Amino acid sequence: MELIQKKVNGLEKVCDYITQCSVVIEKPLRHADVGNPYQVRLDITVPPGHKIEVVKEPNKQEFRDPLYATVRNAFDAARRQLQKLVELQRNEVKEHIGTDNEGIVVKLFGDYGFLRSLTGRDIYFHKNSVVNHDFARLEIGTAVKFVEEMGEQGPQASTVHIVDKPGSRTTNNHRIAEK
Repeated sequence: MELIQKKVNGLEKVCDYITQCSVVIEKPLRHADVGNPYQVRLDITVPPGHKIEVVKEPNKQEFRDPLYATVRNAFDAARRQLQKLVELQRNEVKEHIGTDNEGIVVKLFGDYGFLRSLTGRDIYFHKNSVVNHDFARLEIGTAVKFVEEMGEQGPQASTVHIVDKPGSRTTNNHRIAEK
């Protein structure tokens, strides 16, 4: 559906490091003779393990709204939550050299790669910096925690820990929900 793709693109303008966005439109089992009987559910994953969930179904006043209005309302709610999350991440993450930082892997090569911090900086790391010899487990979009150090050619990540791989769940997920 073109409207859904347009709305997903709008979410990516708010946060360009979304790792998953699933949209489910379903017709609940209740019987409705008039109006919009559909429910719209959005599940969005943002590193390092944040979940945004939105479920919209028309209430009695909105029941006569067409499906596109329910889709629009669900994406509007998700956009508001995503904006809050991005603002929190930008305000809470302090990137001082020698402290823990969070980011996602954006490029991988033979024995090194680059990760993007939550403030948008690309930082080099070597496979020897990945804890538990987990370099082979990394893929684009993997959420990581790292310590930033000054290397010979500028800042680099050391002590890189995998926090969340795309498609997997961790036990310390943060959830933001709106109904």
